[in-house]
Amino acid sequence: MTEPHTQNIDPSEIAKFEELASRWWDRNSEFKPLHDINPLRVGFIDRIAPLAGKRVLDVGCGGGILSESMAARGASVMGIDMGEAPLKVARLHGLESGIQVDYQRITVEELASTHAGTFDIVTCMEMIEHVPDPSSIIRACSELVKPGGHLFLSTLNRNPKSYLFAILGAERILKLVPQGTHDFNKFIKPAELAEWVRSSGLSITEMTGLVYNPLTRTYRLDPKDVDVNYMLATRKQDN
Repeated sequence: MTEPHTQNIDPSEIAKFEELASRWWDRNSEFKPLHDINPLRVGFIDRIAPLAGKRVLDVGCGGGILSESMAARGASVMGIDMGEAPLKVARLHGLESGIQVDYQRITVEELASTHAGTFDIVTCMEMIEHVPDPSSIIRACSELVKPGGHLFLSTLNRNPKSYLFAILGAERILKLVPQGTHDFNKFIKPAELAEWVRSSGLSITEMTGLVYNPLTRTYRLDPKDVDVNYMLATRKQDN
C-alpha cells in the first residue's frame, strides 16, 4: 500500500532524471541550460531575500546546482529530491567542492508534516510541472516557510509560444534538453499558479521571465516576457 506522503510523485518523471544523473555537473551536457540560468536564479532569490545566514530548503534539488550556489552565498541549505541517483551525485559533488548541503530523499509533503515553519526561504524550481498535483507541492512549501518567509517558484507557461519554444525549439530543434523532458499538458499558466499560491497563504511579490536568445545562446530576466519560462517570488503572511 502506498503511503499518503509518497503519492504525489510520477515514477516516470523520476526515472528520466535518474538516467541522466551522472551528467548533472557536466556544463556541456543535457543540464547545460540549468547551469546557464543558475546565476540568474540565485541572483533573483538573493536580491529579494538575502541568503546569507538564512535557513533554506531546495525542493526537487536534483544534482544540487542551485543548492550549492545558495550555500556558497552563506545559507544553511537542505536539498530534497525523490531521485536517489541525482542525490548521490549531489553528495559527491559537495565533497569535491567543499560546499555543505544536507541532502535527503523525502517528499516535501512528508517533510512539511514534521518541519512546519522551519525555513526562511523555500525554493522549488522546474519541479511542479513534473508531479501529478502541483498545488499539493505549493501547500507543503507554504507550510514549511516561516511567517514572513519566502517561497520561490519557477515553471513553464502553457500557451502556443511555450510549445514552440520549450518543446519544438528546446527539445527537438536546438536539442538543449532531451526530447520528452517536458509534457506540454503539465505546463502551468501564471494565473493557475497565482491561485494556488494565494490559497496557500502566500502573496506574490514579483514575477519575471527567463528568456533565451538562440543567437547569442544566453538567458536574461525579463519581467515583461513570462510567455515561456518564468519565476515567481512569494511571501508568507506574518502571524
